[in-house]
Amino acid sequence: MFIGRLGEVTMQPGQMGYDRGITVFSPDGRLFQVEYAREAVKRGTTTVGIKTKDGVALVVDKRITSSLVETTSIEKIFHIDKRIGLATSGLVADARVLVDYARVVAQINRVSYNERIDIPTLVKRVSDFKQTYTQYGGVRPFGTALLVAGMDEEGPHLFETDPSGAFMAYKAVSIGMARDEVEEIFEEDYEEDMSLDKAITLALKGLARAGETELKSRSLDIAIISKEEDFKKLSKDEVEGYLDSIE
Repeated sequence: MFIGRLGEVTMQPGQMGYDRGITVFSPDGRLFQVEYAREAVKRGTTTVGIKTKDGVALVVDKRITSSLVETTSIEKIFHIDKRIGLATSGLVADARVLVDYARVVAQINRVSYNERIDIPTLVKRVSDFKQTYTQYGGVRPFGTALLVAGMDEEGPHLFETDPSGAFMAYKAVSIGMARDEVEEIFEEDYEEDMSLDKAITLALKGLARAGETELKSRSLDIAIISKEEDFKKLSKDEVEGYLDSIE
């Protein structure tokens, strides 16, 4: 790598092959296309998941800047199965492919075994599917990260998967733009025995710190899965109630 005209950074011919080839490792063990896919996630909307003893919540700030946009047409939280939901940050079109795949996997498990799929198994299947797009020529990685939340016999679960196909379980996590700012709030105030209502309020506080503009109910999506309720997206009035509580 060297500095070209006008101070721009350019790549030497030998390095460009590592930059363009998804199946080729660079000499220092990196897959550049996977790293670029992670950058696409960092530019995406701020998405939050938080788990408590009572359930799990997904919260997304859709960053709607124009009053002309029909907010219901922008979907960042998806219903996968009766007790499983998924939220995304990054390229939403890529996420829809993974959502359809996750739904098919969940339904095949139900038909084959007459029972709901457990969340860790579903996350592993989706992550394996994402990983195959980092291993073969002629494809590119999915430019999206997912938060998968749900309840099963073992209790509440919250997982993050990234474009490489790696996944990890969390108590509270954020993906997308301003991830670090949100997680600072979680590090300070998160408590495992907090109520689900308090967890949603904490998530909104994190989004409020991370956002450049004031949070508004029209640009927020909140979904919950609890011991008492299956997957449920909160109404606009319910979202406004939580916003009032943080003000």
